[in-house]
Amino acid sequence: MQTARNASASKRSVGSEFPRTGLMLIDGKMVESADGGWLECHNPATDEHIGRVPRGNKRDVEIAVAAAERAQPSWAKLSVAQRAGFLHKLADAIAQRAGDILRVEVADTGNPIAYMRGDISGGLERLRYFAGLGYELKGETIPATAENIHLTVREPYGVVGRILAFNHPINFAIVGLASPLMAGNAVILKPAEQSPLSASLLGEIAAEVLPPGILNILSGIGGEVGDALVRHPRVKRLSFVGSARTGMAIQRAAAESAVKHVTLELGGKNPFVVFPDAPIEKVAAAAVAGMNFSWQGQSCASTSRLFLHESLHDEVLEKVVAKVKAIRIGDPFDDGTQMGAINSPAQFQKVMSYVKAGVAEGARLVAGGRRPQGPIFEKGLWVEPTVFADVKPGMRIAREEIFGPILSVLRWSNVDDVIEMANDVDLGLSAAVWSTDITQAMATARRLQAGYVWVNGVNAHVRAMPYGGYKNSGVGRERGIEELYSYTEEKSIHIML
Repeated sequence: MQTARNASASKRSVGSEFPRTGLMLIDGKMVESADGGWLECHNPATDEHIGRVPRGNKRDVEIAVAAAERAQPSWAKLSVAQRAGFLHKLADAIAQRAGDILRVEVADTGNPIAYMRGDISGGLERLRYFAGLGYELKGETIPATAENIHLTVREPYGVVGRILAFNHPINFAIVGLASPLMAGNAVILKPAEQSPLSASLLGEIAAEVLPPGILNILSGIGGEVGDALVRHPRVKRLSFVGSARTGMAIQRAAAESAVKHVTLELGGKNPFVVFPDAPIEKVAAAAVAGMNFSWQGQSCASTSRLFLHESLHDEVLEKVVAKVKAIRIGDPFDDGTQMGAINSPAQFQKVMSYVKAGVAEGARLVAGGRRPQGPIFEKGLWVEPTVFADVKPGMRIAREEIFGPILSVLRWSNVDDVIEMANDVDLGLSAAVWSTDITQAMATARRLQAGYVWVNGVNAHVRAMPYGGYKNSGVGRERGIEELYSYTEEKSIHIML
């Protein structure tokens, strides 16, 4: 494993914009919380204090919902072209501030700057994609009888809430507002408390572009402002990205106040199944890429269970370990950094607890598993990219989502057995299959219980492809036309001629 070359590089993570005081966007204005509370933000790579945001509460949610309800009818009356025009103006304004957003995002998340640029540009691409989908919000005519007209129309819910995850804050925020706004709703975004600073910048930009009240951004603790948003009886449509445990809690809480439409994009313990005819060098590179070490493994789609056929197990493992040890971990503001710091103290402790569990249960630690050596790693939340071999299906590191840079390698010999092992967890978000036999690859892809499967590839998320999970990895599909439709209710109209 390579590390940053000197301690001075870490000083680049501090600029004149820090510490930064962010505010919430409510009714077109940047405001503090109703009770004046604050959340403090720290750079996970250095432990430095970099700013604060309001600690929202139930009162702030009430104010935001009321503002959204006032604004939404006028927004819904705009033409498709007019709403799309606002979204394109917003995209242009975000692009103009991309440098500011990038610096804040890197400091607040610990993610490497080289990859965060793609998060911003990718979010803008999806924002423009949904702006262009507005004309697809079509109803249908149904020839039920010859003498009458039977048709359907799609109408917005009104006020919708989106609760975001900490690993891709600005990307999730930009993408999260796109489809519900295009469908005619007003939106309340709740960024993750672990990395909320970029959302306040987004609020400043939106306040200058969008009509007041149509987008509201509330920072705070999930159990406070998030819970109040979930339970609000007039927020009937909710979306959440995060852990399965929190997703189930949201379902329970939402049901206590009203019947709601809730979609969930949750965690994954994703299998990467390698057949004996797969190209060894490409498989090794893909296994490392699929683990998302560039995000410190903090990605729900990480292929964290590598199932290697016994005929190529040792050779692929050797190459994977060599590639993982070559990953350059260091200052997130250095363009050469390939892996940064873990996002929060709680997440860091969780990752390290799984390293201990893997060793205790008998897995063989073949790479990483400790804090990197060097002056810049004396502070901050650092852990080396980690690989365990000789992992058994019953071990915790093979069954539970870690959301950190830990890859578990398992050996197999029988195809029915490997599919059973791959499916024998309660999560089913993504999967990868590698084989030069397309019939074998497709048959395996069909048998894997996952919502998104790569064949001879990994980590590709193309526009319009629906994304979501099986089992406890979620419900609903996003990123395509299905997401846009999901922010509308379908009304049937029966015209008696």
